[in-house]
Amino acid sequence: MTASGPGPAGPAEARKVAEPGWVRALIWGLFPLLGAGVIGGLNAITGWLVKLPWGPVKYPAKFVDDLPEPAATLGAVAIGLVAGLIVAVTAVHEQLAVTVAPERVILSRGDGTVRSVDGADVALVFLDGKQLVLLDPAGMELAREKSDLDAEALREAFEAHGFRWVAEDPHRAEYRLWVAPVGDLPDAVNVLLAARQKALKDDKAGYASRIRTELGQLGYVIRDERKKHQYWRRVPGPRPRSDALPPPD
Repeated sequence: MTASGPGPAGPAEARKVAEPGWVRALIWGLFPLLGAGVIGGLNAITGWLVKLPWGPVKYPAKFVDDLPEPAATLGAVAIGLVAGLIVAVTAVHEQLAVTVAPERVILSRGDGTVRSVDGADVALVFLDGKQLVLLDPAGMELAREKSDLDAEALREAFEAHGFRWVAEDPHRAEYRLWVAPVGDLPDAVNVLLAARQKALKDDKAGYASRIRTELGQLGYVIRDERKKHQYWRRVPGPRPRSDALPPPD
């Protein structure tokens, strides 16, 4: 275990940081009701909506307006409930839980995705906006996960097991904006970054994440701003080569 990693002090049991149960209950109860209320409310003004010149609004509104009552209202409420449930499922699936122990950090989501990081490899932990980041001693990212968890609870959990928590990314000044192509980057890296830029533009988050992993294997750390600008930095040291671009989702 490295000096910058977890030490022997502090409780040995794992500490879990997750959204409280009432948050999940609120999501399941509130989102479907909001959906039903919003869509049901729109049904009451479909007569006005059909007079609007915008095609995407006018024609769906006309379809609903032509339905007899109470079918129109009941149908609108049902659609709203389903839409709210879909939003609730998405929100719950994206919730992050972090389990911290000296030997391992486990990052899990509501959809069953689990990522495990060896505690001995973790040198620094910090929040980059809404993202929890773990770095190794060389400055390579071990994990970068979107998180809405309480920052103080996360800090306490990591520090309780001897991990070093810092207020901000110590490498932030090293990042450079990627604008295709960057002359001092290898061709393979420019190709990967170009593919990732397109994935971000097309809202293919899973594919963009897989390309980030490929770039990490080549020794490049990537951070995004406003979901469309990529910034990169090079981590010194040999890295395994990436032989192929992963296929898109």
